[in-house]
Amino acid sequence: MKTHKVLIANRGEIAIRVMEACRRLGHKFVCVYTADDKDSLHCELAIKYGGEKSLYRISSYQDANELFAVADHSKATAIHPGYGFFAENYRFARRAVQRTRPLIFIGPNWQIIKELGDKINTKRLARKLDVPTVPGSDKPIYDDLEAEELARNLFNFQKEQGIEYPVILVKASAGGGGMGIEEVGDLDRFRSVLRRLRNYAQRQFGNDGVLIEQRVFDFNHLEVQIVADRYGNVVHFGTRNCTIQSTGRQKRIEVAPGFYPKTISYAFDAAKVLRDIVKYSVRMAKHVRYDNVGTWEWIVSPTGQPFLMEVNTRIQVENGVSAIISKVRGKEVDIIAEQIRLGLGEKLGYSQENISFTGVGIEYRIIAESPEDNFSPWVGTIEKFSWPNYPWLKVFSHVPQDRPYEIPTDYDPNLALAIVWGENLEEAKQNGLKFLNEVVLEGKNNKQENLKSNLNFLKQKTENILVF
Repeated sequence: MKTHKVLIANRGEIAIRVMEACRRLGHKFVCVYTADDKDSLHCELAIKYGGEKSLYRISSYQDANELFAVADHSKATAIHPGYGFFAENYRFARRAVQRTRPLIFIGPNWQIIKELGDKINTKRLARKLDVPTVPGSDKPIYDDLEAEELARNLFNFQKEQGIEYPVILVKASAGGGGMGIEEVGDLDRFRSVLRRLRNYAQRQFGNDGVLIEQRVFDFNHLEVQIVADRYGNVVHFGTRNCTIQSTGRQKRIEVAPGFYPKTISYAFDAAKVLRDIVKYSVRMAKHVRYDNVGTWEWIVSPTGQPFLMEVNTRIQVENGVSAIISKVRGKEVDIIAEQIRLGLGEKLGYSQENISFTGVGIEYRIIAESPEDNFSPWVGTIEKFSWPNYPWLKVFSHVPQDRPYEIPTDYDPNLALAIVWGENLEEAKQNGLKFLNEVVLEGKNNKQENLKSNLNFLKQKTENILVF
């Protein structure tokens, strides 16, 4: 395999992990940073492992022109977008591979990013393959009678499920970012909401089409980790549960596998649900000839019905919790390294039969925030941050441990990812609490008030992990 130089177009923890994966695979790398990130550990490690020419200052991680200029100046041959920023931007991926001096985009090909990034298209594709999706429309509806008939059917469907107070969602099909969405609980109100929302959508987006879906309450959020190469080979690295989130639906704890029927009683066949969402995810991945790392996101209702929510065409923050319970031919796996290897054109080299799963993994996102105050971010300086060393623990952080670190205000105040492993769920929970109780995390803001973090929130939530 040819040696490449990979431009790591991201920051913090993921930049460090991509850097380390490149080193293990024998590839060179180049990192970028902004002025606010000058004290991030990813900058220090870039120079330590790659020298002064391995680090470039830019004004923004979201300036494509700057990133491509760095690539040209450093003679990079590939680009890794990490997660966030340009990771799921098909235009950026297309530009990378089609420019005069092309770069290998380490991710799926841009056509797949475009195809699966469209939620309506993904839903339509899923239904074509008999993959269950949230009941409702898979295309914009412009006819009031058609909309009313679908709404009536959804209300009836929920009543048949035993839902006492059915609710549906009416969405502007051209909207986004939470704009143009209303919940409706009865057919009479639906008619007035439909008229108002269509008028709003026409004014705001120039398109009065609407989508109508069932509102699913009290669901669990599960994911399937897919890994594929460019030669049609597809495997999965199991399931994970991401139900423990902030009030803003931001993940805080992830657990692999997604359910644990060995010791937890569920109101449905949890093992079958896990098998089914894996089967459906692999089916779709093979159909679209998926060719890198990706995540199929699911919601599971309290009665055990899985519905495909979306596909994330990138590496995800929680990749490590899937890796910690997985082995390929008995050896540990690094999903980020697999992503790089496959993105650069290598074949998978193993089949599903070569992958085994052992134990339970828990990933904690340690964040400077106040869960008691609606998870509002805390701004200040980290003065002490350390953690114990155990064979069942991995911690990934861009926060230096040997000096104070001022949290940049331009980015989310994520401090670290901690992944613990146990032979079973109970041991994993015990290890998780042991880690959380031994973490040292101290700091002050400019008013000399003590640091606020979500450590206590993580401890409180650990007890009921995977309970549905």
